[in-house]
Amino acid sequence: MTDSFMAQEVAEIPQAAARFLAQSGPAVQAAAAALRARDPGLIVTVARGSSDHAATYLKYCIELAAGVPVASVGPSIASIYGAKLRLNGAACLGISQSGRSPDIVEMMRSAGASGAMTVAITNFADSPMAANSDHCLPLQAGVEQSVAATKTFVSSAVAGLSLLAEWRQDNALRAAVTDLPDSFAQALSLDWSPLADRLSRAQSLYVLGRGPAFAIANEAALKFKETCGLHAESYSAAEVLHGPSAIVQAHFPVFALGVEDAALSQLIATTERLASQGAEVFLTGAAVPGATTLPSVAGLHPLVAPLTLIVGFYGFIEALARRRGFDPDTPPHLRKVTETV
Repeated sequence: MTDSFMAQEVAEIPQAAARFLAQSGPAVQAAAAALRARDPGLIVTVARGSSDHAATYLKYCIELAAGVPVASVGPSIASIYGAKLRLNGAACLGISQSGRSPDIVEMMRSAGASGAMTVAITNFADSPMAANSDHCLPLQAGVEQSVAATKTFVSSAVAGLSLLAEWRQDNALRAAVTDLPDSFAQALSLDWSPLADRLSRAQSLYVLGRGPAFAIANEAALKFKETCGLHAESYSAAEVLHGPSAIVQAHFPVFALGVEDAALSQLIATTERLASQGAEVFLTGAAVPGATTLPSVAGLHPLVAPLTLIVGFYGFIEALARRRGFDPDTPPHLRKVTETV
């Protein structure tokens, strides 16, 4: 069987990350120097879809490593409502694979006009979003033909992590980012067949995470929907206990993304509680009685570990889509570039 475009693009993730690190270093250094000079007290992000999940990932990483609050801004604030935000002294990160959705472009233009330093993270350095930003971090990911974003999602997060490491001059994070291509290559060999066996016949599931891993849970839930026709809902391992856990009964599948960080003990407690309600729990990063532990790449910096999980997940979800009878390259009713206003 010929590999899908999605499978080919997932396999390219380590090389795509390495290209970004090798080729976009000067752009990262320039943007990082500008951030140090500005010393923003607030960062806002502008993105949609998978790119917004990358922005959420970076929100947690920036808040944890830099102590600067990060807020997501709805693009329609500028494109539909024409409102102008007070962003003097702030920085604005725009993330878009294509860099040409009109609402994203307009919000970036408006943010710059309102006093923000703007940084575009995009696969197209000649895109309108890049042209309307002070700095551009080109992803160097190459053409992505599958509708479901994979290597561009990962490259967007790598770009943000690289910018964070250089902005804060964080040597431990710098080293972890440098090692990411190797970590991604290891993740591609992870075997999550027990989860595939369960979800081949499922109709719905919860995906849980905490901190940066919550952003990865959001991305995983989206991929379950768009490639496999599975109704997946993502929650913080804390938030799921505030109501959604009420519908978890016997054999309800729960996929929990655990990494070696300060939130792991809380995620374990949540999965133990859901397993006691009858859930079929699958988790990474820990062993829980009554649950199935899935392999992960161990010993990573806590800010990069969740990103490595999504690489293993992408290989898993592409195979699950085909097993469930879907073409992972062409999800129903979707197209590669979505241009919203």
